[in-house]
Amino acid sequence: MQRLVVRLLLVSVLVSGAALVESYAQSAAPSQQVAGAAAGPQVEEQMSRLQAQTADAKSAGDNAWVLVSCALVLMMTGPGLALFYGGLVRKKNVLATMMQSFTLMALVSILWAILGYSLAFGPGNRFIGGLSFAFLRGVGAAPDVDYAATIPAQTFMMFQLMFAIITPALITGAFAERMKFSAMVAFMVLWSIIVYDPMAHMVWGKGGWLNAAAGGAFPALDFAGGTVVHITSGVSALVCALYLGRRLGFPHEPMPPHSVVLSFIGACLLWVGWFGFNAGSALGAGSLASSAFVATHFGAAAAAVGWAGAEWIRNGKPSVLGAISGCVAGLVAITPASGFVGPMPALVIGLVAGVVCYLMVTKIKGLFGYDDSLDAFGVHGAGGTAGALLTGVFASSVVNPIFKDARGNALAVGLLEGNARQILNQFVAVIIAWGLAIVGTLVILKVVDAVIGLRVPNEAEVQGLDLSQHGEEGYNLEV
Repeated sequence: MQRLVVRLLLVSVLVSGAALVESYAQSAAPSQQVAGAAAGPQVEEQMSRLQAQTADAKSAGDNAWVLVSCALVLMMTGPGLALFYGGLVRKKNVLATMMQSFTLMALVSILWAILGYSLAFGPGNRFIGGLSFAFLRGVGAAPDVDYAATIPAQTFMMFQLMFAIITPALITGAFAERMKFSAMVAFMVLWSIIVYDPMAHMVWGKGGWLNAAAGGAFPALDFAGGTVVHITSGVSALVCALYLGRRLGFPHEPMPPHSVVLSFIGACLLWVGWFGFNAGSALGAGSLASSAFVATHFGAAAAAVGWAGAEWIRNGKPSVLGAISGCVAGLVAITPASGFVGPMPALVIGLVAGVVCYLMVTKIKGLFGYDDSLDAFGVHGAGGTAGALLTGVFASSVVNPIFKDARGNALAVGLLEGNARQILNQFVAVIIAWGLAIVGTLVILKVVDAVIGLRVPNEAEVQGLDLSQHGEEGYNLEV
């Protein structure tokens, strides 16, 4: 009897315990569901906040790199190009030559803010932008997704301004020591509007005829300005040299550089600044910028060796001037290809450019007898043309898959990948750049010459442009 009572008590305890557990579980379930429901929005909010912070960090990094690149490219004009060109002229023209680069830093900046940026990058037709960005209207802190989605539109505008500054400055090397300062100012204002802005729009502007990134009719590959910067300036330089005629005494009187030391320093600054020029054109701090940085360096190095080597073979010794000129030629040639090729093609492009530009300066120039004072055409015109065409040969989808099919799959980019049509696209871009530069420059020269005259009087040229144009001398050697 006692055992039966004990068993009944145990059963009742177990049943009561099970009931309590079930009751607790039923009562706890709604609270857990409420807690889970409350946690869901919190997790989603945290994830959204984290994604926003990541996007802000990427934008800040990209913006920082492009701003640094702006400074590097401006350094290319002054002091880089100013020193490089200043050392190559005779000492009586050193200040006038450097003043031209400095003046364009200020002059083109104002012109860009008022009109230039809008004509180059504002909405328009296939050949020129409109006036929607005139006076920088609408160009603020928000990104312009048509060009660079992670940096402010102001940053993009400033980066492109640095290209607009150095391009006409390159032309000054062709007419060094003989053009009026007033004529230079008038010529450069008109040239920037008539030649540079349309070419920039066609290659880089939204809807541009040659824009590879936005479905242009002839999608030409020009990562950082082979056609826009170097061909237009180099060919325009040749037209200027031919139109103005030779310097007094050329080629019978020796006109050696007055200071290769200054030119050496300038060339080194150009090499360093060119990393901003090319790698900055990635418009972000990602792997494409790294690839362009690497290609830029190897292209410059190979061209310096190519020029100096060719000179060594011909003359029995390599010159400092030849080595630094070769470096610049390589930087010019690798510019359009920098964002599309790897290190080994960059070496090839640089080597070819060094030899080709050496022959242009030492053979072709002498054969035709034109007086391109500082070889702006031989380096920028010839180097830019060679680089633009070689870009169509070596461009790789592995480096930059710029062409894609409807499904987003990468297509062949250059000739070696099977895209033979790209050579045609590059050739069309080169022809357009040459044609626009020749016609535009010739018209501008005739207008400026008719209105104010282009060339300084003979006595002013003999005296030197430092004194005749600015009333100063570059060197006071009196004790």
